[in-house]
Amino acid sequence: MSKVLLINGSPNEKGCTFTALSEIAGTLSESNIESDMVYLGKKPVAGCIDCGKCSETGKCVFDDKVNEILGKLDEYDGIVVGSPVYYAGPSGQVCAFLDRLFFCSGSKMEGKLAASVVSCRRGGASAAFDRLNKYFGISNMHIVGSQYWNQVHGNTPEEVKRDEEGLQTMRTLAQNMAWMLQNIQAGRKAGVEFPKYEEKSRTNFIR
Repeated sequence: MSKVLLINGSPNEKGCTFTALSEIAGTLSESNIESDMVYLGKKPVAGCIDCGKCSETGKCVFDDKVNEILGKLDEYDGIVVGSPVYYAGPSGQVCAFLDRLFFCSGSKMEGKLAASVVSCRRGGASAAFDRLNKYFGISNMHIVGSQYWNQVHGNTPEEVKRDEEGLQTMRTLAQNMAWMLQNIQAGRKAGVEFPKYEEKSRTNFIR
């Protein structure tokens, strides 16, 4: 059975972001796809310090939820990251968390489905949405779309529940993710192999 990781990057555990992610979880369940929701909490999350230790040990020097998720990544076939919008960007906690998670994960993200979800009162949603999607696009992940950009609007969970189009967008996203997961499973059974990538070539603009 496929399994999806839902990351709640809001400091409010049961707030608007949670409401959006819960809509996704419910729709995934209808397709017999399990999901786990991880709440990052209210405490500060350390940012990446580029120490390079993760390349030696396979885990981060800051022993928190990043290492907890790293140890479970192989369980998940898809990842959905949710965040509120602060100053037209995702929360500081979720960015620090994702910087370290993706830097430490190496090839573990490759081939997984991915999506981001943002919650805002009024504006800044598309900029925050774009910021989160960049983690996936650089990691050989497959970004799942919906009928609109994945955003809900409201200042409280109750207001989000009245955002009919926003919640429908969450459900459509979950349906698309479920369908793609089912197709990946069918492909594996039919002998379709995962791509074999070339060795990465890293250059910069001064050589």
